[in-house]
Amino acid sequence: MIRTSEPKALNSLPVFPGGEGPAATALSAADYASLREAVAKLEHTSFATRLSQALGQQVARVGKLVPADVGDAVQKGAETAIKAALFAALRTLAPQGGARILLHKTLATFSGALGGAFGLASLPVELPFSTVVMLRAIAAIAQAEGEELDDPETAFACLQVFALGAARQDQPLALESGYFAVRSILARSVTEATRFVVGRGLADEGAPALLRLISQIATRFGVVVSQKMAVQAVPLVGAAGGGAINYAFIDHFQTIARGHFTVRRLERVYGAKIVKTEYDKLRREAATH
Repeated sequence: MIRTSEPKALNSLPVFPGGEGPAATALSAADYASLREAVAKLEHTSFATRLSQALGQQVARVGKLVPADVGDAVQKGAETAIKAALFAALRTLAPQGGARILLHKTLATFSGALGGAFGLASLPVELPFSTVVMLRAIAAIAQAEGEELDDPETAFACLQVFALGAARQDQPLALESGYFAVRSILARSVTEATRFVVGRGLADEGAPALLRLISQIATRFGVVVSQKMAVQAVPLVGAAGGGAINYAFIDHFQTIARGHFTVRRLERVYGAKIVKTEYDKLRREAATH
């Protein structure tokens, strides 16, 4: 169900000594620790690293060598998958229990095993299924961080995770463009898509506002999918390796989701400006170590 009411109000702000508001004071110790963990998840997590941990450095390097024909097929598959995930998010997201995250990871791992057995030919079926399953796991994380799943803006925030999990194709794959940079790139498209859905629902699934956002997210999502498919094409990987790859795949995006929705929770409490300021400080600090 799509909720079309006014955007939700900010959570109640904490009371600080001397009557100071959150914009004039630092985060609490617990929230600062949470933000530090979010920075680590969002700025220092790559799918290539997870492939190395799952299957070894040699296989991870193979994932960076994607033939042009495979790349074209992956881009089309990524767009189909993101479109399926978008409409699943807007139509069927509902409150979930924590145990659902493990179930979603198990389902995605199983679909990856099938994808590993059939290779690129399975992409049109396996990728949309895996992506929708991952979306539901992402939504469970969002709910745990205080998001309202019947709010269209939350649905689009869930979808953004697929873009946050990879850099653009002309950049290194270690999120060099930065978390807030990616959010800024997507901001206008997200706003327009949210306004369209709130005003008109899903009457026109081919609306430019929706297709523009789908294309932007799919371009980034396709980078990670290309790595995944290239590794699955290695003869020695096969079905068992496909399951391991998909486990790493969904774990990667769940990690990104935890960081993303932690930041959003803190923004609702302290305001976006102070959270970004502290985030940037922590990011610079991490870069010097």
